[in-house]
Amino acid sequence: MALERQHLVDELRGKGIEDERVLDAINHVPRERFLEPVLRHRAYEDNALPIAEGQTISQPYTVAYQSEKLQLGRGEKVLEIGTGCGYQTAVLVEMGCRVYTIERHPKLLEIARKNLDDLGYADRVVSRAGDGTRGWPDFAPFDAIIVTAGAPDVPETLTKQLNSDGGRMVIPVGGLESQTMYLIRKVKGELSGEELKDFAFVPLIGKEGWQV
Repeated sequence: MALERQHLVDELRGKGIEDERVLDAINHVPRERFLEPVLRHRAYEDNALPIAEGQTISQPYTVAYQSEKLQLGRGEKVLEIGTGCGYQTAVLVEMGCRVYTIERHPKLLEIARKNLDDLGYADRVVSRAGDGTRGWPDFAPFDAIIVTAGAPDVPETLTKQLNSDGGRMVIPVGGLESQTMYLIRKVKGELSGEELKDFAFVPLIGKEGWQV
């Protein structure tokens, strides 16, 4: 499916994604391997698709957009909230990041771990099941945090786990049906936020997210 992947990359470039490291990572990660066999023929559509536990694999544009906005450098330590099936995780690894990822659904995390292991990414990923809104204090601070579910507000706990001088977080914030992406920056311990585009994510469930 290499040709389909290249077509997707060209489509993303046409939609405004400019970071060649992001595009190169997407061109190297076989998205079909993160989908059930019945959906693999749709892997390179620029659409979100269903995965286990009622969740979705994010639209490639969304993956590219969030990754680009973080302006990630090689070797940076990234916390991912919402592992899903592991696709965004793999893109971050391809970009040279050290990834710490949390998934609320143990069954889905098991699937993600197998996907990442099968593709040779597992040795650069630390993962656990749990409440992503609490972050992962054992490994904080993080250079970047990427939240792949829609939050009612920015979890204060996550902002505290950002590197105090140069940490960044991308997070969709809003209602259950749609959210606005925000880029949070932390410089000399002070937070600032930039409002970006509107998106639609599954809800971020947890103590500092939506309540079950």
